[in-house]
Amino acid sequence: MRIIVHGGAGGAPDDPEPREAVLDDAADAGADESDPLDAVEAAVRVLESDERFNAGVGGAVQSDGIIRTDAGVMTSDREAGSAGSMPGVEHAVSVARHVADDTPHVQLAGVHAVDFAEDVGVETEVDLWTERSRERWEGLDGHPEGTPSEHLAWIQDRFGDDPDDPRDHDTVGAVAYDGDSFAAATSTGGRWFALAGRVGDVPQIGSGFYAAPAGAASATGAGEAIAKTTLTRRAVRYLEDGVDAATAAERAVADLGELTGEGAGVIVLDREGRFGEAYNTDAMQTSRN
Repeated sequence: MRIIVHGGAGGAPDDPEPREAVLDDAADAGADESDPLDAVEAAVRVLESDERFNAGVGGAVQSDGIIRTDAGVMTSDREAGSAGSMPGVEHAVSVARHVADDTPHVQLAGVHAVDFAEDVGVETEVDLWTERSRERWEGLDGHPEGTPSEHLAWIQDRFGDDPDDPRDHDTVGAVAYDGDSFAAATSTGGRWFALAGRVGDVPQIGSGFYAAPAGAASATGAGEAIAKTTLTRRAVRYLEDGVDAATAAERAVADLGELTGEGAGVIVLDREGRFGEAYNTDAMQTSRN
């Protein structure tokens, strides 16, 4: 099994070596599987359980003080599933997998996605807060109250890049290839100080994740920019045009930068089993197996 995992594109982390060790564990977990979809799910679950990353435990907090998780999965035969805006769900990637496997749909969201998660055996009502996230939230000078419009006014100067928080973009993801078929998965805790209910690129097919017969990709970074440029679909389209994984990743990220001026990263695998990765942020940690 060929697999590559990422721990998010953004600022340079304060603790790169422990994070790299967790990424290695995630890649090892995926490599032990015989099916690409099993591989990406296993790898991402490792990262969702580690508070060093912005997925599952340690996710970002939205304007109403709630952590909501999103994820998506896809295979090269275009089976796909995603789930978004789920409070209390650590393993969003497994909910997305069940959407793909057990429903005729490609996406569930909100409290109904949480109900579905519980029904298919994915743990819910998990405490996703960490000491770091609680300190950051409680240390704010006031919290928003009232209508969505009042929340919007509060987030105007807060949502987006935060130079003091290199983990603001640390969405996680994985891409796997067994020599025959591909799978991609991406999972996130969102972005800090987003409007309550905000869903970014991660559970959107072709934005946060994409797989096709030519290859597969997983993205990370500024979610609105990734969604507007359909970053992973763009990367795979370059594979379909005949370029290798490294070139596809570089071109897709260059396109996003040119079109939006925002920061992002992407990992890619092609039919020759070649890895590609590119980012235009300060850092993006990956591991391969």
